[in-house]
Amino acid sequence: MSAKFSCGGTVVGRLSDLTPIEAGAVLYLRLWSQCAKSCANAVRDFAIALSTSRGRAAISTLDHMLPLCAQHGRRTFVQHGTECGCLGAEENCFAPMIAAGAEGEREDAMTMASLVVRLDYSPALSSLAEEFGIALR
Repeated sequence: MSAKFSCGGTVVGRLSDLTPIEAGAVLYLRLWSQCAKSCANAVRDFAIALSTSRGRAAISTLDHMLPLCAQHGRRTFVQHGTECGCLGAEENCFAPMIAAGAEGEREDAMTMASLVVRLDYSPALSSLAEEFGIALR
């Protein structure tokens, strides 16, 4: 977990209010950022749902997104714990970005990406969001 990722933060919503793709995006973001065991659980879930090779590709996409968010984020990327039903502000931008990408709504994904990272990195993040969103779909 990068130094620019932090736990907790202001609550802006609930996971239960999100679409399945949005909730999945937040949950896998949290899993991948926690510990080796939770990362292994995420890898297993994707391998079961998508096949081993496609699952690895989806996890690789997520693994590229998080450093981008941490290193080039507009602010510290605050997230809640895996068991928490709350939704933080950064997670609230991340979730619809992934969902927009999943639906091929590239302009919307780019807009949300520009809220997460510096503008010059938003095309890369929105492209990764599309790849990851399609995997979640």
